[in-house]
Amino acid sequence: MSLLCPRLCLFIFCLAVLAFTGVLQLVTSHEESGEWDCKPDSEARVPAQFRPGVVTLDGHADDWEDVYGFEFSLLPALDPDEENAYKGGKMTVKALHDGKDMYFLLQVDGNYIYSKGDNHGCPSVALMFQVGESATYHRMGGCKESPNTCNKTSCRGYEVDIMHFSIGNAVPGRLYGGNPIDSREGNGGDRFGHLVDTYAWNPHCRNLDGIGPSGNDSTAQNDWRGAWWHSSFTTHTGFVAEDSPYASSGQKGTYYFEFSRPLRSRDSLQQDVQFTIGQSGKFSAAFWYPSDGNPWHGSAHYSISCDWVPLDVSPGSSSPVKGKSGSAWGAASGFALLLSVVSFCISIFVGYRVSINKAIPFTPMDRL
Repeated sequence: MSLLCPRLCLFIFCLAVLAFTGVLQLVTSHEESGEWDCKPDSEARVPAQFRPGVVTLDGHADDWEDVYGFEFSLLPALDPDEENAYKGGKMTVKALHDGKDMYFLLQVDGNYIYSKGDNHGCPSVALMFQVGESATYHRMGGCKESPNTCNKTSCRGYEVDIMHFSIGNAVPGRLYGGNPIDSREGNGGDRFGHLVDTYAWNPHCRNLDGIGPSGNDSTAQNDWRGAWWHSSFTTHTGFVAEDSPYASSGQKGTYYFEFSRPLRSRDSLQQDVQFTIGQSGKFSAAFWYPSDGNPWHGSAHYSISCDWVPLDVSPGSSSPVKGKSGSAWGAASGFALLLSVVSFCISIFVGYRVSINKAIPFTPMDRL
């Protein structure tokens, strides 16, 4: 009996240590392994030029060929070390707008892998934008509140807008995102292709638009649309779900993810980024990829930078209609100016000829 009690106590103590370790790992699953060290590329920025009527939202990249993009190395989000960069290649990010909608293209090299119905067994991407003025890239907004205390009041000013596309149920080339069924629910969900519209204050305080710890708001909706493609596909006529997995696994190639969203949304909850022509915003992009046959998990993603990347929304000189009208007006003005110059020259010439003509004598009135 005297030996049993110490052994039982030791056993209970070991169980307690293991339990505590498990909880600790769960809590720190999205924490850095050491002190945060960030050295972003000072030249990294993405211009969104005014290019109306250029791209079709179908996942294909052919119509983006003449659009400038910036090439980023993909580094682990929690430990941005070059030694641990994504081995498949780099990510090129392109953007443009047509005066109404913003468009984005993310292209990244990667051997083809697809597991129908398993979002974590397929590549995935996300875009994150600064909304609140105090929102940082690091810690996904940076609000220091816990999951039990974070809300729209305690984390005011730390909001980030996140679009996340997981393609496990998305057919290549088909459009996903906002849809009438989920819009009636009043949130940022997408039950068909998991192209969702979310917001966050920190990694542990994330929700679909319209859903929050203080209650739901039925005015929210998913304003994003998007599609995906891979360069190994041999058809361009379109796929259906029964064609899955759409190509042979392991083929080398490039993934393309194409998205659009209105410049301005009807968000009144401080959950959506608002793009303004002629101004710059801050954003980032992330990439998940299953490695060695293992599904990815939330914090094990790559990012294009360890800090915000500037997004410059460029103004356009004029729309095509105004440009045509302006050209006609310019031609008419030029012709009128030419006539004025000719008339002025003729006037000077006539005056000069009259002043030097001595053949006409002056006759006083009293001699008539």
